Amino acid sequence: MTEQIYLSSPDVGALEEEYLVTAIRSGWVAPSGPDVDAFERELAARTGVDHAVALNSATAGLHLALLALGVGPGQSVVVPTLTFVATANAVAYTGAEPVFVDCDERTGNIDVDLLAALLARTDRRWPPVRAVIPVDMFGRCADYHTLLPVCAAYGIPVVEDAAEALGASLAGRPAGSFGHVGVFSFNGNKIMTTSGGGMVVTDDENLASRCRHLAAQARQPVAHYEHAEVGYNYRLSNLLAALGRAQLRRLDSMVARRRELRARYAKAFAGVPGVRLLGDDGDAADLGGNCWLTVIVVDPARSGWTAAALGDYLTRRHIETRPVWKPMHRQPVFATAHRMLTGAADRLFANGLALPSGSALGDEQMSRVLAAIHRFVDGDRALR
Repeated sequence: MTEQIYLSSPDVGALEEEYLVTAIRSGWVAPSGPDVDAFERELAARTGVDHAVALNSATAGLHLALLALGVGPGQSVVVPTLTFVATANAVAYTGAEPVFVDCDERTGNIDVDLLAALLARTDRRWPPVRAVIPVDMFGRCADYHTLLPVCAAYGIPVVEDAAEALGASLAGRPAGSFGHVGVFSFNGNKIMTTSGGGMVVTDDENLASRCRHLAAQARQPVAHYEHAEVGYNYRLSNLLAALGRAQLRRLDSMVARRRELRARYAKAFAGVPGVRLLGDDGDAADLGGNCWLTVIVVDPARSGWTAAALGDYLTRRHIETRPVWKPMHRQPVFATAHRMLTGAADRLFANGLALPSGSALGDEQMSRVLAAIHRFVDGDRALR
């Protein structure tokens, strides 16, 4: 039976087992404990911020960050249309409305010029913008050097959705540290995992305290259970934090492996007409991306084949691929949302394909992927 090759499998081993066993034997198996505290300290230090709050998902982190910033009904939050639905859902949880902005077609990140045009609007039919959530798409930081001054000019806080970008950087500054608050994901397919989990990071002590309070059902600090407002059960368990601490120790090597795989894809597609790697508008290593997923963008008029055709071909050979995120403005749940578009996200959705990129991918597996790609590109049309 042919082995299935996955897009981004969890990369866990002996060190993770050691940390988990130690945590279990310590007796700290509840949603609090020394590993949670240590994980928060270590992740904050890694990101270069003062505070971190461990949570059960990045979605929870986005939700709490927006609440802590005072986002609510009658307001809007700018969200890239090219993103996973959680970014927009978190806005909806607060009662605010997401407003979608198109992407830079070279990188997939938010189009900052379009964002500036949106913020300059005086159309009062749109709810006032209370926050902006740029997404570090596929592990590459957005253009914060341009974006932050644009938002600052309007006094609008930035919530950095760095769910895909732990270990990435921009000009030497770590992903997650650019906004007033940043959020990471530790889902099973991310750069590192706690099975499920997330983290809020910030230099704002009051914001971190507010997130921590809301994540623990907003319980008041008294002996009995006292609640003055609605809270949420968003805490990360001590066991999963132990797993995260082990993963964090291995983060650099896992990022290095993903970068190595991207370099092999770049070599494989070099010279193939009509194919480029998303985000390769400069030296990939110098750009600081963590290469969470390597995405190719195909121009069918030049290549003679489509991204979907390659995806189908690889799927039939037990190699998982995935289209680029379907834009939020195309999602039925957000069909009536305000948006400013150029068509860039639609084109990336039509022509982009994410390839197996996990750090657990072995050399033999990668060779199998590349061999299948070469056969397809060289004219194997049997399953095109």
